[in-house]
Amino acid sequence: MSPPWRGALWLARDFAILQGEAGSTSEHAHYAHQYLLAAAPMRIRVGGEERCGPRLLIESMQAHAVLESIPALLNVFAEPATLSAAALAQALEPLDPDPLGIAAALCDARRPLADPRLRLALETVDASLADLNGAQPLAAKVRLSLSQLERLFAAQVGIPVRPLLRWRRLRFAIALALQGQSLTVAAHAAGFSDSAHFSRTMRRLFGVRADLTLRHLRVHLLD
Repeated sequence: MSPPWRGALWLARDFAILQGEAGSTSEHAHYAHQYLLAAAPMRIRVGGEERCGPRLLIESMQAHAVLESIPALLNVFAEPATLSAAALAQALEPLDPDPLGIAAALCDARRPLADPRLRLALETVDASLADLNGAQPLAAKVRLSLSQLERLFAAQVGIPVRPLLRWRRLRFAIALALQGQSLTVAAHAAGFSDSAHFSRTMRRLFGVRADLTLRHLRVHLLD
């Protein structure tokens, strides 16, 4: 069995930074862009092709798998709504793997959300996670049709709205679990039907099991 993730996790509103050890994963894809920094070259399969190097960028929704354990890793996840893949890479390329320095750089690199409809949609997601069972309720809350909401995300974020909802819900449940809540309580608070639904979503988006992973991480909340 691959070693679980171990170390510390810094969680902000729209990015997360994991520092420590990462085991191999099954193939998965998630909403966030991902940038990995390691002390030695990593082996990761992205889109069916193997990549190797000490710094690797994986763009949003690209299927990928970590092929072997990484003993010293800094793993950054950033939401496309506020950080493009290019901006993420540009912000991190010159930096040493220091979590607080990287957090400051990511805050500086955030792009402003000029469209008030997009700002309202993202604020509504965070305020109503447990009640948003899909994109249609979100569209209704911000007084847009579903097609209008989908066009807004496609044009200004480049990613469909549904992956963002899954990502925000999972991120919230992870934060609660890392603060000591049971997986069941964390799952219900974030709008999952039960802990099994939460665990399946985490495995689909991260390639690891929630029950074997979260107990080995220490959480620091940013923002």
